[in-house]
Amino acid sequence: MDDLNLITAISAVDGRYRGKIKELAPIVSEYGLIRNRVQVECEWFLFLSHTKEIKEIREIGDADVSLTRDIYLNFSVEDAERIKEIESETNHDVKAVEYFVKAKLQENQNTEELAEWVHFGCTSEDINNTAYAIMLQKARSTIMLNAMNSLVAEIESLAKLNASLAMLSRTHGQVASPTTLGKELKNVSERLKRQINQLESIEILGKFNGAVGNFNAHYAAYPALNWVELSEKFLRGLDLKINRHTTQIEPHDYIAEIFDCIKRFNQILLDFDRDIWSYVSIDYFKQKKIEGETGSSTMPHKINPIDFENSEGNLGIANALLEHMSAKLVISRLQRDLSDSTVLRNIGSTLGHCLLAYKSTLKGLTRLEVNDEKISKDISESWEVLAEPVQTIMRKYGMNEPYEQLKKATRGRQIDEALYQSILTELELPKEAVNELRSLRPENYIGLAIELTNDES
Repeated sequence: MDDLNLITAISAVDGRYRGKIKELAPIVSEYGLIRNRVQVECEWFLFLSHTKEIKEIREIGDADVSLTRDIYLNFSVEDAERIKEIESETNHDVKAVEYFVKAKLQENQNTEELAEWVHFGCTSEDINNTAYAIMLQKARSTIMLNAMNSLVAEIESLAKLNASLAMLSRTHGQVASPTTLGKELKNVSERLKRQINQLESIEILGKFNGAVGNFNAHYAAYPALNWVELSEKFLRGLDLKINRHTTQIEPHDYIAEIFDCIKRFNQILLDFDRDIWSYVSIDYFKQKKIEGETGSSTMPHKINPIDFENSEGNLGIANALLEHMSAKLVISRLQRDLSDSTVLRNIGSTLGHCLLAYKSTLKGLTRLEVNDEKISKDISESWEVLAEPVQTIMRKYGMNEPYEQLKKATRGRQIDEALYQSILTELELPKEAVNELRSLRPENYIGLAIELTNDES
């Protein structure tokens, strides 16, 4: 049981669900983190080599630049395992990376004598925070946003297909003024898109300023250099924005912003999962039968909404982790403590639960079939929803106590089309008002729902 495989993994995302989210593994795993650390060490070494004001390190040629970059571009699992072996001796994960990169440079006679420039002026947190920033940048741009956008696109497609399908609203769970199925789906897609836009706009920060954030060692060695500008230039080369004001650690505020934004996206999606589940339960949606699948071990007829339930469960786990991480990571005692380190190592698990949820909802949506017959039957039998427009139009024509009159006329009576038409007569409405209300039916009392569904502004 010591050998890790899918059946012996402790974590569900690395066990049962590994195959569904495996694209995250190269980015957010221990391997991915170590590779990013190696990248940062290599790129800092190259950056120093190309800083002409530092005359003690010569600029290396293009061929040796390529060989240096190959250390991380061709980084293997075996390389990561070698670093873990070094760490078992150093008891320090970043120092192990430093030694690994040095050893690689020493294999090349053109960079052998420059190996001690690796990790120049750095504290381990310079390497670490930058490595995590690269991780989040990659995960956001190549995996998470793609999954989020695919999910929103599917919801929007369903919204457009059902833009004009009139449906009862259910405020407080009770029959309420009609809407359309498309409009209710559009409401969700717009909320989710807003969070996606915010997530895309969050700047991913890095700090590369030494032991307590003041460039102490850098300035001692080269007081004439503008180390703030050099640090900014280096980080910009990694597609990161500099955080100029830090302690030993980058304070993780931007990570909290990312996690809080993802958490809001997840909460909106969780709400959506529950609503779809409810619509399935009242037969507004049917689910496509998949040959060979079992819905219930004892009730053969059932097709359960398991994808939405799976999504809801994983969103709950993800948000519990996101909540803790966003609250914890912005706090560090004095110039630093290490309690953030173990928390950051759970980024992969957290994003794994998110991705699993997004894929589950998307799968569930592709298996839905709209039961327009049931939806239309329900709304066509709910003439009581027209009490709202009747009393509103009575107000328009200045009639006294329209709400009270309508309450008296409708309360305790089962309203159908015939009774509705009779009530219009009983209320002694002006002729113009009667003309406006005679043609109104529950299924066409949908206001601007279609226009709002198709609104692209």
